[in-house]
Amino acid sequence: METPSFQQLRKLLKKGTKPEGQITRIAVLGESSTQFICQAIEGYGINQNLNLEVIEGDYDQIDISLIDPTSPFLTKKFDFILILPSVFKLRKAYWKNNINDSDQLITNTLDQFRSWVQSIKNHSPKTKILLANYLELPESIFGNYGNKTSKSLVYTTRKLNLELANLSQEFDNLFILDLQNIYQGTTLPSFSDERLYISASLAYNLEFIPFIAKGVCDIVHALKGRVVKCLILDLDNTLWGGIIGDDGLAQIELGDLGLGKAFCEFQSWIKKLKERGLILAVCSKNTESIAKTPFEDHPDMVLKLDDIALFVANWENKAQNIKFIQQTLNIGFDSMVFIDDNPFERDLVRSAVPGVLVPEMPEDPTLYLSYLESLNLFETGSFSKEDEQRNSKYKAEAARSSVAQSFESIDDYLVSLKMKMVIKPFNGLDKPRIAQLTQRSNQYNLRTIRYTESDIQEIIEDDNRIGLSISLEDKFGDYGLISVLVLNLKPDSIFIDTWIMSCRVLKRGVEHAALEHLISLTQKINKTKIIGEYLETPKNHLVKDHYLNLGFESSEDTTWTLDTTKSELPKHFISTIPTPIS
Repeated sequence: METPSFQQLRKLLKKGTKPEGQITRIAVLGESSTQFICQAIEGYGINQNLNLEVIEGDYDQIDISLIDPTSPFLTKKFDFILILPSVFKLRKAYWKNNINDSDQLITNTLDQFRSWVQSIKNHSPKTKILLANYLELPESIFGNYGNKTSKSLVYTTRKLNLELANLSQEFDNLFILDLQNIYQGTTLPSFSDERLYISASLAYNLEFIPFIAKGVCDIVHALKGRVVKCLILDLDNTLWGGIIGDDGLAQIELGDLGLGKAFCEFQSWIKKLKERGLILAVCSKNTESIAKTPFEDHPDMVLKLDDIALFVANWENKAQNIKFIQQTLNIGFDSMVFIDDNPFERDLVRSAVPGVLVPEMPEDPTLYLSYLESLNLFETGSFSKEDEQRNSKYKAEAARSSVAQSFESIDDYLVSLKMKMVIKPFNGLDKPRIAQLTQRSNQYNLRTIRYTESDIQEIIEDDNRIGLSISLEDKFGDYGLISVLVLNLKPDSIFIDTWIMSCRVLKRGVEHAALEHLISLTQKINKTKIIGEYLETPKNHLVKDHYLNLGFESSEDTTWTLDTTKSELPKHFISTIPTPIS
């Protein structure tokens, strides 16, 4: 999992074979030379199975490229625009200005960034912006005192980086490419070479450029819905030192001394990932009651049983157990990471369960944390209140799966769940979760259209469109917001622009209850037809027959029609609570 070198990325690019699938167009605009960066991004895209088309802007022409309304970077469609300011240009401006004007330099620079972002948003609202922050150069004017005065270059750089982070919170289409953080995660002695900067205006050396490319592709992956959702953990010599079944509770290594400290800090990091929204599962070759003992009784154990959504400890092979975890949680293998100290188990899972990401863990447990942090496996493009509750929701789902096995018929089981569904129009409070669901959902996604929060606001304000969010709860707990529909109103019909559903509510009848609501809505607004469309992607074969199964008739290759004057209401076992559309 090491980041390829620049030379390796160029070789991939020269082979000329790009991955199949939809092309993602990225424009790169920089205050320094960007030719090698563009090559590295395309090469890393090939390495990560991303079909990227990278277009390079003119050297140090960001302002004219993003302010002139006739600029091709504003008039042509790009999925992403990457903006790369140069700390060398910032240093030059700092040197040129009076030393008392540092605050004004920050204000002017930030105003310029804001104007670029606003211009892109005005002319190309669907385009996502990746704005690199500044890497720090040595403070040679004030030395360590530079931290104590706002007149230093180091203070100027850090203040600007903080303001860029604040700026990204103002614009939902703006994301920070954190070069400072990326560099700190490497072992490189420097991110630049003054000789290359002087001779060729290269702000970054060839050793660091692949890490920039990785950072770009990590964000692109996350915003295109390819994110890690579940972390599967081995136990012995992974979460603690030693073997619980042999060494016993008192002898495993946990605590503030020796290797125990490394394991506790590793667990603390994992727990914070869980709080951010990652699902935690255990996959261990162990007797279950013994494996749970440290979680229940060890005073230094950071992770508790409540933190684990699904606990699988037995003597079956781990590949089969991971398949069971995938089926129970109902998420894709490619959204799972498996952590195990044993190279045999890692190789088994890699070969038997393709798609699961299996890092090649260091032999030394003290390096577990730094190694995994350097891989940046858990990049995300959003965060909402739903994420904080995700682990508990999947824990409830595991309980549902266990109870379901005791029923002879699926209908009896669904009735026993006592499900209640709330359907309501989009609102401002739900915007983050709605946008997140459109960005992350790949399998149960009929047309795979991604929306930002500003897109959701446009739908709310558009009289010719209706946005519906669906929440579900049952006797085990609240699923939260699990489905989104966007409807376009036509003269005699409703067109389903978007229909997305979380896979964790599959086979509950949610789609049938939603269709019942759509039929009622269509009749209330004097329409006679509901039209849906299925656009195939590599990941949404699950819903290939979605409209067929709901009673729609095929009218074209991708289009399906339901005549609401003739259709029967679908069968389901959900109590629906609709909220009127104003």
